[in-house]
This record gives sequence, C-alpha cells and structure tokens, in this order.
Amino acid sequence: MTYSKEIVGNWLEAVSQLAQDHPDWVAVFKRCYTDTLDHTAKVLADGSTFVLTGDIPAMWLRDSTAQFKPYLFVAKQDEQIRKTIAGLVKRQMALILKDPYANAFNMEENWKGHHETDHTELSGWIWERKYEVDSLCYPLQLAYLLWKETGETSHLDRTFIAGVREILHLWQVEQNHANSPYRFVRETDRKEDTLVNDGFGPDFAVTGMTWSGFRPSDDACIYSYLVPSNMFASVVLGYVAEIFETLHLEGAEELLPQARRLQQEIQDGIETFAYTKNSKGETIYAFEVDGLGHASVMDDPNVPSLLAAPYLGFCDIDDEIYQNTRRTILSPENPYYYEGKYAAGLGSSHTFYRYIWPIALSIQGLTTKDKEEKKRILDLLVACDGGTGVMHESFHVDDPAKYSREWFSWANMMFCELVLDYYDLKIEV
Repeated sequence: MTYSKEIVGNWLEAVSQLAQDHPDWVAVFKRCYTDTLDHTAKVLADGSTFVLTGDIPAMWLRDSTAQFKPYLFVAKQDEQIRKTIAGLVKRQMALILKDPYANAFNMEENWKGHHETDHTELSGWIWERKYEVDSLCYPLQLAYLLWKETGETSHLDRTFIAGVREILHLWQVEQNHANSPYRFVRETDRKEDTLVNDGFGPDFAVTGMTWSGFRPSDDACIYSYLVPSNMFASVVLGYVAEIFETLHLEGAEELLPQARRLQQEIQDGIETFAYTKNSKGETIYAFEVDGLGHASVMDDPNVPSLLAAPYLGFCDIDDEIYQNTRRTILSPENPYYYEGKYAAGLGSSHTFYRYIWPIALSIQGLTTKDKEEKKRILDLLVACDGGTGVMHESFHVDDPAKYSREWFSWANMMFCELVLDYYDLKIEV
C-alpha cells in the first residue's frame, strides 16, 4: 500500500525520541510498525483494503482491526492511511454481508481457502467459518474509532448500514441459539476445532447474552456464552447507537432502538449470569457460562478476554470485580497461567503447554496504571522475541527460542500499542 513516507517517518522519529532511553524497544517498534503497512495490506481495485494476518494468506475480521488500530495516530495527518483504514472497514462489512458467521476470508472468491473436512455452509469467499461474537465486534469498533479520531465518515455508507443490520439480526437470533441455522463440524481428532451435539454446540439456557460457537483463539467454547465477547458486544452496540444518533444515518429509526435494546439485554445477561467465585470466595467474572449454573474460571490470551475488559471500554481498571478477576487470572487458579524461568503469563489450549502469548502480555501492560509494570512487560517482550526482533503467537516460558508462528502481525501491533501507551499515547475507547 502507499502512504506518506515523510509523515510515517516523522511519527517513528517522534516515538524514537520519546523512547530514546530504550533503544531495544525502538528497534522492535519500528520493525513491527512498518511491517504491517508494507507487507500485510493491499488496496484492491474497488478501493477497499484486504489485510493478511501474517503467515496465513487470509484476513481475519478480528486481527485486521487490531493490526490497523495503532495507525489511527498517523491517520489524522496521512490521508492515504486514513482512506486505507476506511477501505478496510468497507471490506470487512462487505465480507460480513457475504457470511456473518465466518471468521476469516479469502482475498477473492476461490475454493482453496477452507478446510475440506468442515461440515457447514461454505462459499469460495470463506477461509474459515468458526462463528465468534468478537469477529463482528471488531469492525464496528474500527468504524467508530476511525470516525472519532479523524472525523472520517466515508466508510459509514450503505454497506456499513446493511452490515450493522445483519449483525444486530444475528446477535438477536443467537440470544436463543435454538433458532439458529448455524452448525459446524470438522472431521478432526482435535476437539477444540469442532462443536459438540452434531455441530449445534453445548447445552444452554437463554440468558439475554448472545451465543458464540468459538473463542477468539478459534477454539470451541465449552459453555456457550463467552463473557468477554459479550462485554465487547455491549460496548460496540453503544458505538453503533452513537454513530446512528449523531450522524442520522439512513435506517436510524429502526437500528438505533434495536442497538440500545440489545445492548441492555446483553448487559442485563452479564449482570445476572456472568459472576462466579474464585477460590478465596471473591466475586469475579466467569470466562464462559451456559445459563444452567456452569461457569469456567480461566481466561484466554486472545482479545476479547476478561483481562482486557478495561482496554475494551467495558469497565474501569479500578473496578473491584475486575481487580478480583485480574488477580485470579494471573495466578495458578487459571489453568492456562504459566510461570517459568524467563516469563509468566497467559497461555491457551490453542498452543502448546507452557507457551504464553505476547498479546496477553501486552494486554496485561495496557490494563495497569503502574508504569514500572508496563516497563517490565516491554522489557520482557523484547527479551523473549527469540532473537527475531518481532513478536510471535506464543513462546515457551523456559525457552523463548521456542515459539509458534514466525510472522503474526496482530502480536506485533499489540507490542506497538503498549509502547505508545507507555508514553501516554492512547486511542480512547
């Protein structure tokens, strides 16, 4: 993609000056920040933008948003980057209209980008069709932040309005998954890659929250209401209401009350069903619930996560229940919290035992007010890059030279976001 080398260069120099006492941070920041611009984004003939996740030749709705969020800083000055982000929103919403249940898409229509052993409704546009609530949250977040940060509105077009209508409809249908057409079965020995009950998913009761088949890790939910994703949905529904109310977009009379009602129902569902107790008897947020009394005490290193709740704009960092939850997550009570010789943090069933995720470490830094903690985490991320100068999906707590995914742009940009946050450069959600 094209962009102003001067504007981006000046921005990188400004960050370098701020971080001159940490040259190792600067080196990784520069490499990660320019890599996503230079190697993942392609502006297509129709003016929309396709963003590769990295070493997989597909675009995830979630990843592509997170990859481009840190460019909102320069989008204020660089018109080309601003138009590229607007083009990304347009592409995301157009793909949602092709299939709102898909999580990842091909650049163009072909049949080589999906798993041949998946039993679900597929098309040539789909790379993978694991339904995840957050896949629909992220494009709404990017559309809102682009407008708020830069004043850009070209992406808030008829395709956006149609996409919002589709998202609201789907989330309302999935408030009672019994009414859903969605099924997903993969022929695999890996249980995390398929849904139980012939692709319908686990048992549940109606809660007001909206159902999710898979987590943002692309692993199957154990219980059908993924609390952090419902937190995120509640936040972005507020964004939708603000956009339609302020800009008087076409269809506001229909979509504005829908968004507000759905936001309230999801919020009420969280307040009624999403709490549980940790081993100390403290009230915390559960990771997943089913409305039948079951709840999981854990967290996942992807975003949305319980750890990320303030980062997403759901609650304040100082919120008592959040702090109880945070202490629980960052302890052995979370079965995916690993401590080792070089690092400690959140891992996942998606990756190997005792491998932790730089994304989660970045979120840990982004959800504390303690500058020393932020600094410790940035130093740790640089020290545990496996000698590559970039971030990875995960690395072994006892040997950072062992890592998964050579090129993972989302993790790179989360590191960049934490560096910027350390110097009080924030995108306010």
